[in-house]
Amino acid sequence: MAAGVDCGEGASARQHVFLVPDTACFYRLTDCGNSALEYLKEASKKMKSGLMFVKLVNPRSGEGVSYLFNMCLPQLFEIKVFKEKNHSWFINESVQSGGLLHFATPMDPLFLLLHYLIKADREGKFQPLDQVVMDDMFPNCILLLKLPELEKLLQHVTEEKEIDKKKYYKYSKEKTLKWLEKKVNQTMAALKTNNVNVGARVQSTAFFSGDPLSSDKEEDYIRYAHGLISEYIPKELSDDLSKYLKLPEPPASVPNPPSKVCASRVLTPKEIPLHQV
Repeated sequence: MAAGVDCGEGASARQHVFLVPDTACFYRLTDCGNSALEYLKEASKKMKSGLMFVKLVNPRSGEGVSYLFNMCLPQLFEIKVFKEKNHSWFINESVQSGGLLHFATPMDPLFLLLHYLIKADREGKFQPLDQVVMDDMFPNCILLLKLPELEKLLQHVTEEKEIDKKKYYKYSKEKTLKWLEKKVNQTMAALKTNNVNVGARVQSTAFFSGDPLSSDKEEDYIRYAHGLISEYIPKELSDDLSKYLKLPEPPASVPNPPSKVCASRVLTPKEIPLHQV
C-alpha cells in the first residue's frame, strides 16, 4: 500500500520511500517541491492507518523536527533519514535517484517531555502537566499527553503531588540522572551484544562489528553510549550525566563520541534503547 501527494498534471514528482515498523508496507511519498514537513503532513491525511506526522521540538537543539504518531496505539516514533552515495530506488516504472530511506523508530516520549519539565522547573513549583506541556511554536506537543501510561513514565523524572484528586509534577534532576543511567547501561549492553568496536582508535566515520575479544575498555562503551543518549537531551543535562557517570575528560587526541547515525550502521533501531523502559 502506498500514499502519495497529488502534484497535478505535468508536475515533476520526486518519490520518497518511508518504512513504518510493525507493518509490511512501504509508503511512497511524493515531493512536489514543498518542504519535508509539508509533504509528510499531506501524506498523513491520505493514510488511513492512524499515522500522523507532526512537528515537535528537538529535545537536544530546541528546534522543530518531524515525528510520527500512531494515533491508534498511540505511540511516538522518531523519523530517521539514511542516505548513501550512488543509491537509487526503482519505483513502478521509474528510477528515483538519491536513494533516501525514511523510516520510523519507537521513541520514549520522556525525552520530549523533559524539555518542557526542565523549562517549567525554572518557576520552582509543582504544576499540572497540561500547564507544563504547552508550546506556541509546536502546539501539537499536547499529543504527548495522550500517550498511554504517562503517569507511570513521569515517575522516572519527576516528583509528584496530588491535591483534590489532581496531580501536580515537578522536574527531578536526581531521578532523571538515574533514568538516563539506565538508558546508558542498556545501550552498552546492545553494543557489546553486537560486538561493536567502540575503541578510541576507531575513527568516527568507520565503525564496524569487531572481534568479541577486542581491547575495548568499559570506559569506551560508557563514553560511546553517553554520546548516543546525549543526542536526545540538552547539553547541560548531558554534562551533568557525564559527571554522574564519573566519566573523565577525554584526551585531546580522542575523537568526540560518535553520533547516533554512526551507531545505527551496526545496531538495528530496536537495539538502541530510545523506546520506553
